[in-house]
Amino acid sequence: MSAQDAQQQQQQQQQKQPVSPLPLEGGSNDGSVGDLCRFGIVTVSDRASAGIYEDESGPAILRFFHEAIKSRWQAVYRVIPDERPLIEATLKELCDVEGCSLVVTTGGTGPAPRDVTPEATEAVCERMMPGYGEQMRAISLRYVPTAVLSRQTAGLRGKSLIINLPGKPKSIRETIDEIFASIPACIDLLEGPYIETNEEVVKTFRPPALRRTARPDPPAQ
Repeated sequence: MSAQDAQQQQQQQQQKQPVSPLPLEGGSNDGSVGDLCRFGIVTVSDRASAGIYEDESGPAILRFFHEAIKSRWQAVYRVIPDERPLIEATLKELCDVEGCSLVVTTGGTGPAPRDVTPEATEAVCERMMPGYGEQMRAISLRYVPTAVLSRQTAGLRGKSLIINLPGKPKSIRETIDEIFASIPACIDLLEGPYIETNEEVVKTFRPPALRRTARPDPPAQ
């Protein structure tokens, strides 16, 4: 697939995006010290993008955001086929155009020939964050021995963090509920928005220097 073909396919996918079963925004300013943050959700699946079955993985990630994030947030949701140029174009769009501080993908991380999400992620990232892939495999190994087949990775593009999650909703929640403890601190270090979580779902860890007790006053006009 050429870059031009990928761009055309990306435009077609945007025009026929599925209706999310949950609102694409949540959280509140009331009682929160956090900032508005934008999240990208990308389901990579030939069959889901073709409408052969309904995507359940993207909504599982969205449900996590509704449960875990206390501060205000908005999400951009995409369902695309396992085409590397299209995956790369979508990740670039969410980081560079949509301004997502965190982009999470689901699907396409195994050893099958069509599983190319890690390659697409590495291609668009300037620096890699291998610790997230290592942590997710360690978590999944508690449940299934085939977790070693996962090639999930993570990396940085500009001020955005991109993370590959597993493909199944159950595995998504097993991993994201744990790894998210460090994500707000990573976004802080990238000079992104301050994310506040609901501690009964995810207790964020931040070094004392990154902790906020009140929302800063808006800049003077």
